[in-house]
Amino acid sequence: MKPYRVLLYYCYTTIEDPAQFRDEHHRLCIRLNLLGRIIVAAEGLNGTVSGTPADCDEYMRIVKADSRFSSLEFKVDEADEHAFQKLNVRLKDEIVNSDLPVDPRVRTGVHLEPEEFKKLKDADDVVLIDMRSNYEHAVGKFKGAITFDMENLRELPQHMDEIKHLKNKKVITYCTGGIKCEKASAYLIEQGFENVYQLHGGIIKYGLEAGGEDFDGKCYVFDNRVAVEVNQVNPVVISTCYRCGQPSDRMINCASPACNNHVPLCEACGDEHQGTCRDDCKTDPDLRPYDGTGYYAKETRGYSPLLGYRSQLATVNR
Repeated sequence: MKPYRVLLYYCYTTIEDPAQFRDEHHRLCIRLNLLGRIIVAAEGLNGTVSGTPADCDEYMRIVKADSRFSSLEFKVDEADEHAFQKLNVRLKDEIVNSDLPVDPRVRTGVHLEPEEFKKLKDADDVVLIDMRSNYEHAVGKFKGAITFDMENLRELPQHMDEIKHLKNKKVITYCTGGIKCEKASAYLIEQGFENVYQLHGGIIKYGLEAGGEDFDGKCYVFDNRVAVEVNQVNPVVISTCYRCGQPSDRMINCASPACNNHVPLCEACGDEHQGTCRDDCKTDPDLRPYDGTGYYAKETRGYSPLLGYRSQLATVNR
């Protein structure tokens, strides 16, 4: 058993006063020493946090005790250390950026549990569609899955022509933890797809509960780990080093903040080129020191969880 846990979760539910909830949730995470990224919106809650087993257990207990989140499922993984360097609890319009005119609380694709997905995914009348960004599926995806060259889910409507001929098929969408598929599958239904399913809990849950069979490569994650192993049955490497072309599933962010490209980079090229994806990136005057991981915490200007917490206390104690 490793000394830390990583929790991945989301829940589409109605939050009447998201600003107040954000502040309360913020204080809860500080009290439990959790680090990570959490998004609060009127439509629900989405987050990835890390902490000790005891702190994570208490967090899950408290969240699940709230009737609004009774259906929420936590994907729980182990880690050697905190998967984040800081805490961000933010208020936004959506818990996943999409701009899609759908509401998963009303209708979405049929949820398939990992074992159900495993049995159905290879049927002749089934098509798998990856709803993640191009840099994510470049390092790992399911065998035979359709992928889109898109930066984020907002671009999905631009790719409908690529799959309109599949409306008579059973379509199964998948993503990292399931949250994008809630809106993506709902959007496909709106576009006339009749047999729409989604992998419940996403790639991460499939790996944890069903062994990850036929997921090629690694799964890109949005924390210090960058990419994680999923397939315990028949793993392969599908990505190649951005610089030398040798097989590599070691994902990095370019050390040049002006570039910040998400690419596979082998260890040798990372060391030789200071964690940059191209030679011109080395000349960036703000080049970040490369520590071998290729992960750099995003700078957050004008936001401090601790200062925000103190501000709340000052308001309460007046």
